[in-house]
Amino acid sequence: MKFTKMQGLGNDYVYVNCFEETVNDPEKLAIAVSDRHFGIGSDGLILITPSEVADCRMDMYNLDGSRGAMCGNGIRCVGKYAYDHHIVDKPQISVETLSGIKYLDMKVENGKVTAVTVDMGEPEQTSELPEKIEVDGTEYEFTGISMGNPHAVLFMDEIDSLDLETIGPKFEFHKRFPDRTNTEFVKVIDRTHVKMRVWERGSGETMACGTGACAVAVASILAGHTEDEVEVELLGGCLQIRWDREKNRVFMTGPAVEVFSGEYEE
Repeated sequence: MKFTKMQGLGNDYVYVNCFEETVNDPEKLAIAVSDRHFGIGSDGLILITPSEVADCRMDMYNLDGSRGAMCGNGIRCVGKYAYDHHIVDKPQISVETLSGIKYLDMKVENGKVTAVTVDMGEPEQTSELPEKIEVDGTEYEFTGISMGNPHAVLFMDEIDSLDLETIGPKFEFHKRFPDRTNTEFVKVIDRTHVKMRVWERGSGETMACGTGACAVAVASILAGHTEDEVEVELLGGCLQIRWDREKNRVFMTGPAVEVFSGEYEE
């Protein structure tokens, strides 16, 4: 099976061009290729497949084999792959996902995509602002935002010293979230800049999370912490998030990088 490893701010996935390849058991394959010691090493598996309603389709699987509805860093890389590998021949494309069709505007230099802006669609507030939750005997306040998948956003004074390996799963599997949740721990730097760490359901702490950054920006704006354009700093770098409140649409801009290609023997 031919594959390409790509990353957006260190959020890396194994990509398979299913216009040419066939994957019979993606859940099992995702677990195998994601292993960083015995596999390729990634946060999961993304299949680029034909679509009847868009230029292509993105099917995303977490490293534990569970299905993901949407991946912000992943969809930027899908756009880059589709353009650079000639699945499409235009810099504005549509990608079908489990959370709907997303529209991408790609910056092209010397025939290659270097950055992608994604119309991430309408944010949905899924909790009161804010809502209280007790985790491991401590009460926290969080804002629930869905960007096609669920996010719990928590504002804190200090996030660098957090033990996410311990606290992250307690949020992910909390009874408040029957379908599990992604959790963002956020420090507000100033009116245009926030810093976050993320615990992703099914993957653990990752270098970056595009939908999480969008949820963080929306929660920051709703709480009055920032303006409508926010730079979100993640472990792997920064994303530019703009919430067009008049149209109620969130736009995410960030890099997409091809790391290497190869063949994987199942």
